[in-house]
Amino acid sequence: METYGIERWGITSPAAVYRNLNAAQLTEKALLREEGKLSSTGALVVTTGAYTGRSPKDKFIVDTPGVHDEIAWGSVNMPISREKFDAIRDKVANYLNGRDVFIFDGFAGADPAYTQKFRVINELASQNLFIRQLLIRPTDEQLEAFGEPDFTILCAPGFKCDPVVDGVNSEAAIMIDYEAHTLVICGSAYAGEIKKSVFSTMNYVLTKSDVLPMHCSANLDPKTGETAIFFGLSGTGKTTLSADPARNLIGDDEHGWSPEGVFNIEGGCYAKCINLSAENEPDIYNAIKFGALVENVIMDEETREFDFADGSLTENTRVGYPIEYINNAQIPGLGGIPKVVIFLTADAFGVLPPISRLSKEAAMYHFVTGFTSKVAGTERGITEPVPTFSTLFGEPFMPMNPRVYAGMLGDKLDKYGTKVYLVNTGWAGGRATDGASRMKLSYTRAMVTAALNGSFDGIEFKHHDVFNVDYPVSCPGVPDEKLDARGMWADGAAYDATADQLAQMFVDNFTKKYPDMPAEVVAAGPKPSNA
Repeated sequence: METYGIERWGITSPAAVYRNLNAAQLTEKALLREEGKLSSTGALVVTTGAYTGRSPKDKFIVDTPGVHDEIAWGSVNMPISREKFDAIRDKVANYLNGRDVFIFDGFAGADPAYTQKFRVINELASQNLFIRQLLIRPTDEQLEAFGEPDFTILCAPGFKCDPVVDGVNSEAAIMIDYEAHTLVICGSAYAGEIKKSVFSTMNYVLTKSDVLPMHCSANLDPKTGETAIFFGLSGTGKTTLSADPARNLIGDDEHGWSPEGVFNIEGGCYAKCINLSAENEPDIYNAIKFGALVENVIMDEETREFDFADGSLTENTRVGYPIEYINNAQIPGLGGIPKVVIFLTADAFGVLPPISRLSKEAAMYHFVTGFTSKVAGTERGITEPVPTFSTLFGEPFMPMNPRVYAGMLGDKLDKYGTKVYLVNTGWAGGRATDGASRMKLSYTRAMVTAALNGSFDGIEFKHHDVFNVDYPVSCPGVPDEKLDARGMWADGAAYDATADQLAQMFVDNFTKKYPDMPAEVVAAGPKPSNA
């Protein structure tokens, strides 16, 4: 039996070893092992048990002298000793002995100059299908010459940790040893842990090669090659706005910005399915076919049809599929130096300008801040919008000090003259909780289009004193009055008070989380009028 080097991890007696099976073979294996069922469209449908999303309190980085001073330790990047890591790794390897083992050898990073080779060793055929579709799949020739991987991931959802004995927080553990180039994922069957562990690894490795790793989507103009990147947290419209039929999609989630341009870290997409419809998101809807892995979506047992509105298992229903399932995918996932960077936010306070232009320093400020907000929930007594600040628009996956990533962004903006815009896809004319409406999608699309094609270059901009940004007075396809955040409020004094309230939240968050940021970046942030 060929073991492809897995014996080095203590997997010396697996029942069988399957390496780089194709989607059909993995789907068949998963069905035979009763890991899931087929939908009417041919997609493999699984449930992930107790873990239906990432488990941030169970994520650890091995604290070694070689990386200690580089990691931003805290509640996001929690340390674990090499001894505890090795002990759990050995237990997982022993657990895999006697079981079928599925191996996928693939790539992260579409630019060959920065590609990392990953070997993913799975207990579940369904999870091996997932990571096969999410990473970049090697050709037969590349697989033949694959050699030793740069990183190895052991993934065993069936192995449960003992928190007391193993020194972790629950039965699950997601651990990265950057020095040993080894990752262990156990106790959770949520496939997103594998994807994000690869991303967390690349977010450390790529910085060593002058590549800025980014949690963003990217697309390009197929005629000119001009490239744009879109940052935004959940609910801001990142997927919708980057999926432009007039542009090719480089990728929907994870990219690197190198001296040569932008490249997709992945070879697939991992999209949310809650309330999915063919009308609103046809690309995702049509990608749910044979070869896709669907997680935690309710399916009728007889018709095998999906109920995308049913969030009874989780609101975080997902589908993973290769990017080739998208009609206008850019393959390979390579683009040029970004001409435009778009930061997307959904402001439920209703006070940020619909679109504003950012200086380099303001771009660094908003990059590390990663702001959006949500409508308050239905809990009694909560009547205010809820602000969300996620460092670098991807805090859970960034192991190093935010200053490292912000500095790299600033350097690249300086070097290439890339323009940066902050686009508010949220509410206008009042707070969401007061009955205001979100900005019309057609207007937001027009603003993004104007940013991408240079239509703002000759247009007058005004300065917003509180948010310390410049906003245009006109935009093709958008009424002038829809560009003035304050003017859309019936009560100007109420707008001023709410703008000051949100600006102070920015200041408080920044002061607490980023005390060591350069003074010029701090000065580029919002300035409450009552401060």
